[in-house]
Amino acid sequence: MAQSKIYVKVTAVFTPDGELTPTSITWEDGRTFEIGKITDRRRAASLKAGGTGIRYTCMIWGKEHYLYYEENYKWFVEAKNE
Repeated sequence: MAQSKIYVKVTAVFTPDGELTPTSITWEDGRTFEIGKITDRRRAASLKAGGTGIRYTCMIWGKEHYLYYEENYKWFVEAKNE
């Protein structure tokens, strides 16, 4: 099944040491999901949807999700095309 980029609104903070840390994601329909924990942060490509940037591995409702921050200052997630 093919996947595509879904651009999302993200609330984020800068830590005292200057790192950008996302705290919540707001989906297209207005639902907001708090990020419980960031388990990894690295430069990576989205092999499923295309594009590169900083990939945050986020725990949301006990499940692992990837959130990408592109160099053009946009956030996206991978979504399955139906």
